[in-house]
Amino acid sequence: MKTLKQTSPVSFSRIYSLGAMRGEVLVSNDDVAGPIDSSDEWIRQRTGIVTRTRAGRDTSLMDLAVGASKEAIEKAGINPSEISAVILATISFPYQTPSGASLLSELVGAHGAAAYDISAACAGYCYGIAQADSLIRSGAAKYVLVVGAEKLSDFISPTDRSISFLLGDGAGAAIVGPSDHPGISKTVWGSDGGNWDKVGMTGSILEFRDGKTQWPTLIQEGQSVFRWAVWEMVKVAKEALEQSGLEPEDLAALVPHQANLRIIDEFAKQLGLPESVVVAKDIVETGNTSAASIPLAMHRLLAEGQVKSGGYALQIGFGAGLAYAAQVVELP
Repeated sequence: MKTLKQTSPVSFSRIYSLGAMRGEVLVSNDDVAGPIDSSDEWIRQRTGIVTRTRAGRDTSLMDLAVGASKEAIEKAGINPSEISAVILATISFPYQTPSGASLLSELVGAHGAAAYDISAACAGYCYGIAQADSLIRSGAAKYVLVVGAEKLSDFISPTDRSISFLLGDGAGAAIVGPSDHPGISKTVWGSDGGNWDKVGMTGSILEFRDGKTQWPTLIQEGQSVFRWAVWEMVKVAKEALEQSGLEPEDLAALVPHQANLRIIDEFAKQLGLPESVVVAKDIVETGNTSAASIPLAMHRLLAEGQVKSGGYALQIGFGAGLAYAAQVVELP
């Protein structure tokens, strides 16, 4: 009997580069406060947000994803044809099928790459990094393009006080490839389906078709999600750090999902991070961009020189589902 051939495994993987593209429209708190009967002061106190970036009507989610991807590919110094897989994390691609990833692969020149979307909301990018790590180390892919991209402004209600005023648009992309040393730690991930309805939509597309609801928009139970994020997700972050073999003082940065500045500050406090660890706070200017928030925040830290290539960053995504994922990565 003949023996099957399998790919030869690779010992390690790492993130080679990051790319970013934000919406071109800067939306202030004053711009969103009126319809929700609020104020700039209240929004800053409750969320830490000063502005959020949103895409114009003629800018699509795919435009954002392509822009971020091209930057990441150029910085990685690889040919797009070397990309074996494209993973797009998003909840706002406006088609049920086909996948956005398959179109993205064509638009960036990764012709013939395996391509698929991930629907894990704010945890989607970290899910993608976990899968890219496995694809590289199993020998199934040479390079993987991981993109978190959202145009959430297509799915918001100006009068919604639960989540719409938090949201922005943007895309962050990473190239993951083989490495001669560990660059991505074991991922701690999972979901809490018992809280499936805590973040979601006002209705389904079938209900919209049947005239039972207006255009479905995003909504959340804010207090429940806040408590879950602060208490349960800190445990996940601690476990991810433990699994990496590092201590808090070994980190250069903490890059959590940019959900709310109060959650981010509580994360840093409960993790006992020393002052030397930079905490990403891109939410202040960009808002909450769901699957795009972590790569956008990390890209900003590197671009502004707040952290250096080669340091370690703990990243954790958490959101609708309720889905979550965390890992420590070497900064590209």
